[in-house]
Amino acid sequence: MNSSILGNKKLEGKVVIITGGASGIGEATARHFADHGAQAVVIADLQEEKGLEVAFSIGYCCTFIKCDVTDEQQVTSLVDSTVKAHGKLDIMFSNAGVLSMSSSEQSILEFDLEASDKLFAVNVRGMIACVKHAARAMVECGVKGSIVCTSSAVANTDAARPIDYVLSKQAVVGLVRCASRGLGEHGIRVNCVSPGPIGTPLMCNWMHTNAEGIEKAFESMNFLKGGVLKLRNVADAVLFLACEDSQFVTGHNLVVDAGFRP
Repeated sequence: MNSSILGNKKLEGKVVIITGGASGIGEATARHFADHGAQAVVIADLQEEKGLEVAFSIGYCCTFIKCDVTDEQQVTSLVDSTVKAHGKLDIMFSNAGVLSMSSSEQSILEFDLEASDKLFAVNVRGMIACVKHAARAMVECGVKGSIVCTSSAVANTDAARPIDYVLSKQAVVGLVRCASRGLGEHGIRVNCVSPGPIGTPLMCNWMHTNAEGIEKAFESMNFLKGGVLKLRNVADAVLFLACEDSQFVTGHNLVVDAGFRP
């Protein structure tokens, strides 16, 4: 545990679900939330072995549930089991996502809809399911909760490739804006975080390199100099949106990208 934050536990007593929590941004955020005193951190992911390892390493407050967000029934069960075990749900970090799964980068003239079905199922349909069922649980429990979704810095650009990924992440921003309007009357805040390119295992596998390779590949595209974007920087942004520091922030897309311009 980071001793520097022991006296500043911003999530004390909070019950949290993090999808895609077994690695990358999700894992970093799970550890950060635990450090900030969360009562319960539920990691949801398809990576069962990795998820169990992360939950065990975090400690008693953290558990793992295998969940495929493309299956709405599994999302329902994830939320229901969390509420049954802990009595409520305060924070949903809907972070599960995939990169372009096409064998080659999609272009608008040759767009293969079937090749992008899986990507949209995870990045859009899965995101909607997580927001929907988290919000229902919060309303039923009378919790003025916080829902945070993961979009991407490319959602704010006119990047042409990979177009299917860009479209899916722009949909997340649209979802956040619509959901925040609809859930405001219940005191539920909905926001998203949009990271720039970062060395997650998913990104490294997609680009066939390591975290340092990702940093070198994109450093020249960031106009903010003096360092490189790390997982902890994104976790800090998610923490801000999840906790009471952002009490009156909703419908917002918090971009954490060092000025990334592709």
